[in-house]
Amino acid sequence: MGFGRDNRVRFKEPSSTEYGYGRRARPSLNAVLDNVRRGFEKGSDKIRTFKRPLSFNSHKNQEMRKTDGTQKKNIINPQGSFLQNWNKIFLFASVIALAIDPLFFYIPIVDGKKHCLNLHSSLEIAASVLRTFVDAFYIIHIVFQFRTAYVSPLSRVFGRGELVEDPKAIALKYISSYFIIDVLSILPLPQLVVLAVIPNVEKPVSLLTKDYLITVIFAQYIPRILRIYPLYSEVTRTSGIVTETAWAGAAWNLSLYMLASHVFGALWYLISVEREDRCWREACGKRQGCELRFLYCDGNNNVINDYLTTSCPFINPDDITNSTTFNFGIFTDALKSGIVESDDFWKKFFYCFWWGLRNLSALGQNLNTSKFVGEIIFAVLICISGLVLFALLIGNMQKYLESTTVREEEMRVRKRDAEQWMAHRMLPEDLRKRIRRYEQYKWQETRGVEEENLLRNLPKDLRRDIKRHFCLDLLKKVPLFEIMDEQLLDAVCDKLRPVLYTENSYAIREGDPVEEMLFVMRGKLMSATTNGGRTGFFNAVYLKASDFCGEDLLTWALDPQSSSHFPISPRTVQALTEVEAFALAAEDLKLVASQFRRLHSKQLQHTFRFYSVQWRTWGASFIQAAWRRHCRRRLARSLTEEEDRFRIAVAKRERRAASSPSLVATLYASRFASNALRNLRQHNNNTLPLLPPKPSEPDFSVDDD
Repeated sequence: MGFGRDNRVRFKEPSSTEYGYGRRARPSLNAVLDNVRRGFEKGSDKIRTFKRPLSFNSHKNQEMRKTDGTQKKNIINPQGSFLQNWNKIFLFASVIALAIDPLFFYIPIVDGKKHCLNLHSSLEIAASVLRTFVDAFYIIHIVFQFRTAYVSPLSRVFGRGELVEDPKAIALKYISSYFIIDVLSILPLPQLVVLAVIPNVEKPVSLLTKDYLITVIFAQYIPRILRIYPLYSEVTRTSGIVTETAWAGAAWNLSLYMLASHVFGALWYLISVEREDRCWREACGKRQGCELRFLYCDGNNNVINDYLTTSCPFINPDDITNSTTFNFGIFTDALKSGIVESDDFWKKFFYCFWWGLRNLSALGQNLNTSKFVGEIIFAVLICISGLVLFALLIGNMQKYLESTTVREEEMRVRKRDAEQWMAHRMLPEDLRKRIRRYEQYKWQETRGVEEENLLRNLPKDLRRDIKRHFCLDLLKKVPLFEIMDEQLLDAVCDKLRPVLYTENSYAIREGDPVEEMLFVMRGKLMSATTNGGRTGFFNAVYLKASDFCGEDLLTWALDPQSSSHFPISPRTVQALTEVEAFALAAEDLKLVASQFRRLHSKQLQHTFRFYSVQWRTWGASFIQAAWRRHCRRRLARSLTEEEDRFRIAVAKRERRAASSPSLVATLYASRFASNALRNLRQHNNNTLPLLPPKPSEPDFSVDDD
């Protein structure tokens, strides 16, 4: 119908048309980065939802965060979780970049048949693609740095400081700090050398590639290494740790050691090719008609192949007797093994990696160098790097591995101290067994973590949410708490503390002051009373999960006129199995009762009486006493009727006694039976039931609204 469209409201995007069809627009770089950042945030939120349920407050906070971020031109908080996660990702990407750059060193290759220097074309493309992919992380990081706020140094006197969110101030600070290093790190110089410069020159391609690559890679390797340390410091400063688990931390330090082995192995390969090229040049310079272009496969001459083979033999440094023989030093192994002539990249890679790892671990002690200065410097670098990296690796590995067993070591020390103390105090064996059993059970439940100390150092709202996560579902199984509202449950949860009881241990003893109220979560207990030690009285009930004891405290807490002395327990509570419970101290219960008047309700009174052990015991005893009174009254009536019948019979027999002497004996027997019935009735009337005292009434003076 026509009037249907007039009643509808249509919200249009700025780019939408009149009929709701949007025009195609090209996304900007900022929009793409915004989508990336929101994707990280959504992914982190989804991961966190697996650990805790979503609440209305979390959705509200997310909406407020989005609105606030839009107003502040999408400035990134340096202390936020997004930037912390990104810094970790970029740190790992930077380490991967350091591992990709040495791959360019494997591009030069020696043709063993033609004795010339050539290039590995497929490796050129693969290394360039990998390097370009990793450089994308550097580009994103630079853009994020221009949009990341920083803490003003003048505001760090108190708290975390004030964030500076002015884009101009952020840009000036970044340009004056690490901008130049980041730009030098991101320049695609190796890709330009391999894909653009080398194909357009007239000189031997393999010679230029070998010379340019080592210069370009080292020119960018230094700023990339310099950028990792402040980034690592930033990650550890904001989040405290780089890895969440000990094994990941050990693997992280081991990966750095393996990276150094990979770098030195690649350098060893490239310098091996360089030393063979140097030998060829010297030999070619001594021969008439030998040109340097013959040494490269693009200008090869087969005439000099045999001459180069005889002029540059691969002899171990210890076996060289002629001073004119070229000494390859530590690179002899690479040349004799033919690894520089292999087209198989993985074969070259793992062989060189093993050489670097072996000599780095041995601190270069097995390296037999020549007199070449560059070779000696290379060996010195291996020795120093191996010494430093090996010390760091062992120290960090020991630290991370000890962190996994620190709790077990503390447990062993605690057990040893306990054994020494028990032996010094000469405790009996039964007490020692109970102490050992309690320590073992506590270790199984907490794994050595002091939960109370951990929670005590947290803010109140966070501590309340944690206690709510721990206790709320279990407390709702207790009928006494099931009828309470959320605010009252939060107050109770904040005051609860977990307690453990081993088998046959006593939680409460009859006649002792009741200092806490216990809510059983797991296990089984026995609650017994002797009614103050009365002979012949014993009542016992069993407590299981969702039951509670120590309810005398609730009466004491609800009484505004109660004294400072705790009530006396009329029952003994003993654990029959290992028991986990929550304890509510008397002072805390008194505080909750005084602050929340909703605790004074008739509904709570009925629930309290129905599930209270004392009220159940008193009710059962009251019913039994009433039943006994009923039985005694019925017996008394029957005895009275029987006595009346005897009295009538005696009267008749007295009238007949004069005529029959045998009736005299019958008369005396009837009187004796009558007296016995009278004494029995009086004895039953004097017998009182063993009824325990009625529990005191809580002060439920305020009714529900």
